[in-house]
Formats: sequence, structure tokens, C-alpha cells
Amino acid sequence: MKLLLVEDEERMALLLRRGLSEAGHQVDVCERGEDALQQGMDVPYDVVLLDWNLPDLDGLAVLRRWRERGLRTPVMLLTARGTVGEKVVGLRAGADDYLAKPFAFEELLARLEALHRRGDTGTPVRNVGPLVLDARRRVLRHGDQEQPLTGREFALFQELAGHVGEVHSRSELLMRVWGGAFDGPPNIVDVYVGYLRGKLARLGAEGAVSIQSVRGVGFRLVKGEAR
Repeated sequence: MKLLLVEDEERMALLLRRGLSEAGHQVDVCERGEDALQQGMDVPYDVVLLDWNLPDLDGLAVLRRWRERGLRTPVMLLTARGTVGEKVVGLRAGADDYLAKPFAFEELLARLEALHRRGDTGTPVRNVGPLVLDARRRVLRHGDQEQPLTGREFALFQELAGHVGEVHSRSELLMRVWGGAFDGPPNIVDVYVGYLRGKLARLGAEGAVSIQSVRGVGFRLVKGEAR
């Protein structure tokens, strides 16, 4: 899953990010409500984990604005406020689930999986020419061959495959796949395109589906030989 964690407490954010990443999820972190407000609208996340207490806009204000703007991404509120009345307020503000601190990490994972299943209205399998992209198993298949994809590889291929033939700029791919808070090497998109090309080659599919470089712009996925 691609997750947005909105949490200003540094130690909690670090622990959750590490644990969720080790469980195989992609995690972007925002510390301020204003930043999360925009990023949640700009990046297609599977689930958002939103702390109620933030230093600027509180979590409920962020949540209400998201819902007013039409955001349908499942949101789980994380908070030390655990009374029945507070849970009701959070759910009525637009939360899909509510987890009171302290909580067991295993319960958080199970609730995230349940939210993802509930909010997943997309097709788990997508055909791209002769290739099959299996979202549930996170693999690419070509005939009887398959290649597993990392979380980032899957998200990048899915983004390219969603608009076959269209050119995606590097900045667009960075925002949609890595998130606005990414501060790693600027050539990361090129690196991951290289990984995907290698897996297409190992599948024997590079002649049927390829990722083309568009000089000075970015990349596009096409059916047929790369030029």
C-alpha cells in the first residue's frame, strides 16, 4: 500500500514509518496539517493515517477539508483521545476508522488492510499488451513467466501503465510515486525506470511493452519496440 502518515511527533513518526516500511508499505510523512492538506489531494494514496493533534491545523480540520474537496481516500485517525464522544466526532468528520493511542502495531496493520480492502474499487489485474500487472500479488506476468515488483517499482509501472503512450515528466512521477516530501537523489526516477526495463527484459517482453525516454521531458510506456 501507498500510505500518507500525518504525525508531528518525531519519535512516533519514525517508529511507524520504519515498521510500516518493513511490512512492505510505501510511507510518506507530513508533520504539518497544511502540508498534508495539499499532499493528500495531489498524491493517490491507498490509506491515510492522520493524527488528531497537529501543530497548525488539527487533524479534524484537515479531514473535513479533504472531504469537502471530494477526497475519498480511506482515513484512519490516530489519537490519544479515546472517549466514545470523541470517536463519534472523528467518524462524523469523515474518518473511516479510529485507533486510540497506545495501540498494538499488529492491530494497526490489520486495520490498514481492512481499510484498503474496503476502499479498493480498482481492478486488481491490469492487462498492458501481453503483460499482466497483478496488484494483489504485486507481480508482472508475461506468459508463464513473472517478475516480483518492489512497492516503488509497482507504483511507477502502474502510473505509466495508466496512461499508455502519454509522456510523464520526471517531476510528475516524483510527486505521484515518491510524494512531495521526497528529498533523495534527483535521478531516482531514472534509476527505477532502469529497474523496470531490466525486469521487462527478463520477462522477454521488452519488444512488446517498453518504457521510452523522451529527451528533456521524462518517460512514456508504449506497446511495441522502444525507439
